[in-house]
Amino acid sequence: MEHFRSRGSIDKNKALVEHLQYYGIIKSGKVAEVMDVIDRGEFAPSGCPAYDDSPMPIGYNATISAPHMHATCLQLLEEHLQPGMRALDVGSGTGYLTACFAIMVGAQGLVVGVEHIPQLVALSIENINKSSAAAFLKEGSLSIKLADGQLGWPDSAPYDAIHVGAAAREIPQSLIDQLKPGGRMVIPVGDLFQDLKVVDKNLDGSVSIRSEMSVRYVPLTSLEAQLS
Repeated sequence: MEHFRSRGSIDKNKALVEHLQYYGIIKSGKVAEVMDVIDRGEFAPSGCPAYDDSPMPIGYNATISAPHMHATCLQLLEEHLQPGMRALDVGSGTGYLTACFAIMVGAQGLVVGVEHIPQLVALSIENINKSSAAAFLKEGSLSIKLADGQLGWPDSAPYDAIHVGAAAREIPQSLIDQLKPGGRMVIPVGDLFQDLKVVDKNLDGSVSIRSEMSVRYVPLTSLEAQLS
């Protein structure tokens, strides 16, 4: 870890994690640990205030979510990101949350990030290779795919956990289909007004949906619409 980042960045990332713990966003030791291990500064754009609790533009009409939203989603998915489990990160952006998932599920698990901007796919791979999740990328238990996130990644389904990092007008059936019975998806849903939805697939295949909180995300859309 020291090889890739300065002591100053480590201290700032630690302070961010402590801030989120103090305000009750991070509630578990596991989420604190993974956000401490994966330094946000390695995934935020160069020159930006990486440790501020705010979203930041990463180009291509996309953003990296605010740290409190990353922490919230990790908390909501924690029980579905246990060692050996499978996770899908839709709209993986710069790769931050995808890397967090890999740390949580470990080498025996599987994490797939899906992103439809080729430059962000390349950037996220570069970022992950600088992080403590690099070994998972090298060994193949973590991968970033260039694809339409609305379609998920059926080749590695079903998933115990699915995270969607952009707001859908409605929950894509393809993602529900790729969720394992007993699994959970968190996805922002809405247009002007959005809610973070928690989607649980019961063991009998039925689906339960609840709203966790009001949020504001960029839209989950086609490549052409996003770039325009």
